[in-house]
Amino acid sequence: MNLTSAREGVFIAVEALRSNKVRSALTILGIVIGVATVMAMAAIITGVRSSITGELEALGPKNFIVERFDQTQLRVSHGGERPPWEGKPSITPQEAELIRQLPSVRSVAVAVGANADLRYGSREVLGVMALGRGVEWPNYSSGDFVEGRNFLPADEARATPVVVLSKQLKDAVFGDLPATGKAVRLGGERFLVVGVYQQTENIFEGLGGGQWAILPPSAALKHLDADRDWLSLLVVPAAEVTQDQAMDDVTATLRVARGLRPGEENNFALIRQEAFLDLFNRLTGTFFLVMLVLSAIGLLVGGVGVVAIMMISVTERTREIGVRKALGARRREILWQFLVEAMTVTMIGGLIGLALGAGGALLVAALTPVPAAVPLTTVVAAMLVFAAAGILFGVGPAVRAARLDPVEALRYE
Repeated sequence: MNLTSAREGVFIAVEALRSNKVRSALTILGIVIGVATVMAMAAIITGVRSSITGELEALGPKNFIVERFDQTQLRVSHGGERPPWEGKPSITPQEAELIRQLPSVRSVAVAVGANADLRYGSREVLGVMALGRGVEWPNYSSGDFVEGRNFLPADEARATPVVVLSKQLKDAVFGDLPATGKAVRLGGERFLVVGVYQQTENIFEGLGGGQWAILPPSAALKHLDADRDWLSLLVVPAAEVTQDQAMDDVTATLRVARGLRPGEENNFALIRQEAFLDLFNRLTGTFFLVMLVLSAIGLLVGGVGVVAIMMISVTERTREIGVRKALGARRREILWQFLVEAMTVTMIGGLIGLALGAGGALLVAALTPVPAAVPLTTVVAAMLVFAAAGILFGVGPAVRAARLDPVEALRYE
């Protein structure tokens, strides 16, 4: 069981694969498919998670949202159940004013959403995300104005129809021409463009979230019929306080404003930034588990092929085994040689699967906005799994080879 015998086992396994190409290809195909699938998904999920984490950090790790209910909690409905927001009052602009007065809070922006088509002359963009945001919304965002300015507090107070376009939406409508000062039709209503905002590059921008328009929430409610029942608050804590302190202060303020008694549950929700990452992890965790099951099936199919090819190899080399035993080879040396051969077969299939999976993930990253990152821990874990699978599937044929009677083996034709 030294380096020489291991090298010999690898050499014999490679020669066996080369001499029986079709049989070998069918043997490792299941391993390749299973490993490639899991590797590609692991790379994409890791890249997306890294992108989300970076974006949440850019938005401010202490920031949080006040919602009517916690939308990050996964729920399975069996029908006939009360919706999670039932009995919970909507967030109001008056509550935003109360929170804004807290010393632990730097800024609060009312938020409400709507969808509307945008027109400018003969150009039209359908399904634009019209985001009603309080004037302090840039504090909660990561990016900068590349043209014009933000709307003013007076615009928010008067529901003035003014709008800030995203850089992607501006380019789609105006091209290289300036947009500031131009009038567009948003949801059929006339809006004056006062600025263009370039969001920090992130996965959400590339996946279609790049074409949006920000306007005062009062204007969204008045001109675009946004639903005031779904107002939320974007809260930025003061620099010198912790997130927990700011959240405690906001919770206490809202409980007092809503007349909640001690012991009563909150009828609102405070959502941390990392809750969205946790939601992503829960969603992808289930998906990744399915991929692992499929990979295990592929590995099992490949393992059956490994057992078959190793049993054939033992049969074909019966006389060779007899000669080696007659020359003094011990059982454990024969056992080790065939285990190395089995591990070599699974390792070759696994390495091909790793290469295809990583290459596919990187190709997706190059051709689409979806990021991909090949995790080193996954590669190391996969290598260990391949070796273990080789031992598991090769131990039967190896034991059979080790137990051959040398006299009977020498007589084998």
